[in-house]
Amino acid sequence: MFRQILPPSLITDLRGTTDQAREIARKKQGAQTQRLQPISAFDVDQKPFQDYAELPALKDAVARLLSPNHTHGNIHSKSSALGVLLEPAEMPYCTIWHRDWRDNVRGLRLADWNARLLDLNFFNQVNCALYEDSSTWVVPGSHLRRDTSAEARRFPDRPIAEPNLEGKNSEARERLCLEYCQSLPGAVRLLLDAGDFALYRNSLWHLGNYVPYRKRATLHEIIETPEYAAWREVIHKDLQARSAAGLEWENPNKMAA
Repeated sequence: MFRQILPPSLITDLRGTTDQAREIARKKQGAQTQRLQPISAFDVDQKPFQDYAELPALKDAVARLLSPNHTHGNIHSKSSALGVLLEPAEMPYCTIWHRDWRDNVRGLRLADWNARLLDLNFFNQVNCALYEDSSTWVVPGSHLRRDTSAEARRFPDRPIAEPNLEGKNSEARERLCLEYCQSLPGAVRLLLDAGDFALYRNSLWHLGNYVPYRKRATLHEIIETPEYAAWREVIHKDLQARSAAGLEWENPNKMAA
């Protein structure tokens, strides 16, 4: 967590640009859309995002924590491009609990994921808040290990079950989403203030929980490395072949058994 690393002037510029992005996202993808990505593909001022990418204090922090080969703010990259996470306009909702790639990519070979679980060249992700943000929930430390028996019992099957929000009003949806967030042992909110930069392993258990009354504009991206980019290219080709063959989810619980 790099607290208040964005200067106020940059927050001002980014808020103005992401206000435009929010309207574009809703016109293009509907009132409930949660993100606009890649931001470079849309008709908004790109300079604030470039300033974010080139911010010396942030570049130095990422290089010191990881390495000079780890880069953020990859505006023009197709596979790691910077986006903006937004609040829904109308109704609360949440994503599923998941560990990226393993639980939200159909057909991934779990052996590929397991082999890179502890490799710092892979699976690094960013949430950089422009407003106070408590939307992300995580299970701290889960990126360093396989699932516990309690986690396996909570989500025994793949794909992972989501909360049933069908036909519920706003308040009921909000409560159901909160209970879903709290249902995974060890889950806590990731609390960000404006200007905070959170760098975390997306191989940990995490989700997003959103309500329309809490304004959100959080920059979101992966931390790129040459190794991660090359792996994703190979994986995408493998996924296409496996999808054509009709292969479905591999279940880590059944494999462990």
